[in-house]
Amino acid sequence: MAGKLVIFSAPSGSGKSTIINYLLQQHLDLCFSISATSRAPRGDEKDGKEYYFLSPDEFRRRIAAGDFLEYEEVYPDKFYGTLKSEVERILNEDKNVIFDVDVLGGCNIKQFYGERALSVFIQPPSIEELRRRLVGRGTDAPEVIENRIARAEYELSFADKFDVVIVNDKLDEAERQALQTLKAFLGK
Repeated sequence: MAGKLVIFSAPSGSGKSTIINYLLQQHLDLCFSISATSRAPRGDEKDGKEYYFLSPDEFRRRIAAGDFLEYEEVYPDKFYGTLKSEVERILNEDKNVIFDVDVLGGCNIKQFYGERALSVFIQPPSIEELRRRLVGRGTDAPEVIENRIARAEYELSFADKFDVVIVNDKLDEAERQALQTLKAFLGK
């Protein structure tokens, strides 16, 4: 049944995006909700594919206009949010929406859509493992990694507010568990 929403949240480096990409390949009639951000593109990220890239001023203007379902200023001038128009576009195509959002955004979307949405928290096995993964990415400076670790410790306190918590200790097991969870929810 189309028109459902699946929310994935996790601290940065927990494997959330990898699990979502796996799920998108499983033919579950899922369409990825592209978030907006005011951060600069990383690597070969493209506007409208990984994110909608907005300047901090444009992001603030769109907030004032009420264009966001949820948003947060994660770091000074570093906004992330979900545009209402993006969710409506997907639902109007009679597809299910899958979100990759921070924990506060996940809680807000779940609250807005209630039982129509399933919220899933991907948890790293430990903070030490999370640090190892972030360093292994090779995309962030040491001070950025330390900021992400501090934020992760805060975000982990939200796990109990989600419908399902999946510990990503072994990726293939976490992917299998996520797939089973989604099949059960979307099949209702």
